[in-house]
Amino acid sequence: MNSPLLPLPRRVVKDLPLTRLLPNMLTLMSLCSGLTGIRYALQEKWHEAVLAIVIAAAFDVLDGRVARMLNIASKFGAELDSLSDAISFGVAPGFIMYEWSLKTHDNFGWIAVLVFAVCTALRLARFNTMLEDTTIPTWAKSYFNGVPAPAGAGLALLPLMLALAFGDDVKIAAPFIALWMVAVGGLMVSRLPTLSLKGWRVAPIWVAPIFVVVALFVSALISYPWMALSGAALTYLFSLPCGYYFYRRRVMKEGSEHV
Repeated sequence: MNSPLLPLPRRVVKDLPLTRLLPNMLTLMSLCSGLTGIRYALQEKWHEAVLAIVIAAAFDVLDGRVARMLNIASKFGAELDSLSDAISFGVAPGFIMYEWSLKTHDNFGWIAVLVFAVCTALRLARFNTMLEDTTIPTWAKSYFNGVPAPAGAGLALLPLMLALAFGDDVKIAAPFIALWMVAVGGLMVSRLPTLSLKGWRVAPIWVAPIFVVVALFVSALISYPWMALSGAALTYLFSLPCGYYFYRRRVMKEGSEHV
């Protein structure tokens, strides 16, 4: 005689503190901001479209910092962050640039958009796998392996930001923009060591000058936003050789290469 089915034990789900949801909320805000950039691109509102990507990058920086400060980083949060970054910094910037300039060279321009989006996804996938690598020394955490996705989005949007800053004085041909986006995608999937703020320490003598530089940048961002953002993107671009130099010097000091 068959025995009656026993009820499965109910899983007890504990209530989560609201602060534990904060990093994921910031990640979703970044995703929504990136998607909003696509909406503004369809409406040909280029100022708002670029600003939406900048806001998405700000939220992307905050979600990781908040998770580490509260010590509530999770696998779910990391996966959600990568999916959000793929859309906000891979799909959205490519679509904005396509609507702004690249659709005048439909097929060639769309190939550049696809390459950029695919490179962003590959860069994020590699970043996730490297999180599980326990052989990377502490000092190597001061460097990224390739250009990060938010920085890549900023570099991809640089021609548009220059056009917004200088108006008709800047005319960039669509084929050059397409090649530029492919090049930026290549930088993201490359193994070029790039500087990261994580792990860097500042000598006390440099604290005041750094505050002054930040204050000047914020002032310029308020008064001349597109010039300030273009300058920030160009500064980051010129910092790439510096990151490689500092990395190679550290490798020679440590005697091995890990990144």
